[in-house]
Amino acid sequence: MDIGFILINATIVACIYGLIAVAVSITWSSLGLLNLSYGFIFSFAGYGAYLAARMLSDHPIVVLTAGILVGALGGIIICMLVFIPLHDKPNFTIRGMIGTLAISLIGSQCLLWYFGPKNKALPEVFGYWKVSIGNTVLTSDKIGIIVCSILMLVFVVLWMKSSRRGLEIRAMMMNPHAASIVGIGIRKTGFYVMAITGGMAGLSAVLLSQTYYIAPFSGLTPLIKGVSIALCGGLGSVQGAVIAAIILGITEALTSRLLGGQYVLITQFLVIITILIIRPRGIAGLLDKAREQ
Repeated sequence: MDIGFILINATIVACIYGLIAVAVSITWSSLGLLNLSYGFIFSFAGYGAYLAARMLSDHPIVVLTAGILVGALGGIIICMLVFIPLHDKPNFTIRGMIGTLAISLIGSQCLLWYFGPKNKALPEVFGYWKVSIGNTVLTSDKIGIIVCSILMLVFVVLWMKSSRRGLEIRAMMMNPHAASIVGIGIRKTGFYVMAITGGMAGLSAVLLSQTYYIAPFSGLTPLIKGVSIALCGGLGSVQGAVIAAIILGITEALTSRLLGGQYVLITQFLVIITILIIRPRGIAGLLDKAREQ
């Protein structure tokens, strides 16, 4: 068994789906919104990067930037259509979850109507070079996926720790009621949260497209895995989402290598169920107490 191959594949899976899981956790802990529209944002950003590559340039910076910006735009659209109208209404958690799911399904159907069912391919943004480390060969797309994911996550963490808007989001994550009392506007903060998390989903779309194609419903599997990772890590915990992404990445890599790709979802959900039975609040167990009241 090639340990290096398994570890690299596990890291790639953890990086791509971990971005969406972290986005889900940030949105939940700061806004109290379980955003099920990341599947649509994923596909929306992928098509945005595809159009940018065709109409502007297929330069890697252009494609990656387009994916992030269109993903951020998708997040802002969801904020305007769902979060702003519903955040102060009774049963916001359920209404928000249903609303984001509805927008995701409607948006995906619109993408299907406009672009058609045929898959679209993005250019190879990381080139075609290779690096050999012992018996393990690292291709450019694998290295690029890992580096870009880590840089994006580091940027988000540093921005949330150093910028004024980032500190407001952290305050919302710690105690939304106290944050509103001291004058932090939930609507304005919501736009920033949805934009930054939408950008993370957009980047994951471009990175995953280096292996798969862009399609109207290509965001469904990343959404399911992202939400599952967030729940497994402890909904609302960024650290827990990262740990869960690593665990499920290793699970997927081992399953694909030893049993076959058709068993990946089965083993992943068995691991998730086992973890939630042992720790109902997830690995980190940092579910915001304010959400339970």
